[in-house]
Amino acid sequence: MAAALLANVLYSTGFVLEKRALTALPEVTVRQPVRLLRLVLGSPLWIGGSLALAAGFGAQLAVYRTLPIAAAQGIFVSGLVLLVLLSARLLGEQTSGRERYALGAILAALLMVVLSLKEGSDHVSRAAPYPLILLVCVPSLAAGVWLYRSTERRAAHRHRLPTTGVEYGVAVGLLYGVSSLAIKGVSSFLTTSDLGGAVVDLLRSPYPYLLLCTGAFGLVMSQAALQRCRASLIVPVCTTVTSLFTAVLGTLAFGEALPHDPLRLALRIGGTTLAVTVLLTMPKHDNAPRQPVEAKELTPP
Repeated sequence: MAAALLANVLYSTGFVLEKRALTALPEVTVRQPVRLLRLVLGSPLWIGGSLALAAGFGAQLAVYRTLPIAAAQGIFVSGLVLLVLLSARLLGEQTSGRERYALGAILAALLMVVLSLKEGSDHVSRAAPYPLILLVCVPSLAAGVWLYRSTERRAAHRHRLPTTGVEYGVAVGLLYGVSSLAIKGVSSFLTTSDLGGAVVDLLRSPYPYLLLCTGAFGLVMSQAALQRCRASLIVPVCTTVTSLFTAVLGTLAFGEALPHDPLRLALRIGGTTLAVTVLLTMPKHDNAPRQPVEAKELTPP
C-alpha cells in the first residue's frame, strides 16, 4: 500500500515537473525531434521530472510483487485525482465544470474495470501469436501517429480555438497502449535459467522493436503535447486510453477470457463503454482566454 501511494506521488510529481519545465522552454515540435531532445535534456527541472517518473516505475514494480493486481490498479487510478490537484496548485491549471464531471466519470469507468477483476479467478496468459500482435499493434501505431498529425494540422490554423488536448491524449495513449502489450510480451521471456537463449528468442519476437518505436515516438509526441496542453487533462485522457487499450485488445490478443460472472462482466463492459463515451463527448477546444503576451520594448537600431 505504501509503495502504491508512493508511486502515485512520484508519477504525478514527475508529470507536473516536466510540464513546468516545458512551459519555460522555447516551443518544441515533433518535426524537430533532435532539437526537442536537446532542449529537454538541458533542463534540470525536466530531468528531475523524468527521474521521478523512473522512480515511480520502480515503486510500481514493488507494488506488483506485494499486492493483487486489482488492488494495485485501484490505488493507481486514484493517482489521477492527485495529478489534477497538483496541476491546479503548482501549475495554476483550472478545469471547467464539464471537464471535472468528465474526469470523475473516467475515474468511475476505470474503477468499474478494476472491480471486474478477481485475483485468482482470472486466467493470466503471457503468450500470444506474433501475427495477431502485429495485426493489433501496427494499425494502432499508425492510427496514433495519424491522429496526432491531424491534430497538429488543425491546431496550426490561425483562427482555430486552442485545443484542450483530448486528441493529443488519445494519440499518445494509443502508442502507450501498444507499449503496454509489448511489455506484457517481454515479461514472458524473463527467466533465471538459459538467459542467453531467452535473449535470442526475445530478439526474434516483435516486442523489443515495438518498444523502440513506441518509446521514440511516444517521448517526442508526449513532450510536445504536454507543452501545449494542460497536464490535468491530457494525462488522464492518455492514461484512460492506455488502460482500455491494454484491457480490451490485450484480452483478445493474449487469449484472456472475459469474466463468466454476470456482475463482473457487466462492470467490465459498462466501464469500457462509459470511458469511451466520455472521451467522445469531452470538449475539444479550450474556451479559456489566453494570457496576453507582454509587449517587448522596441529599441532603435
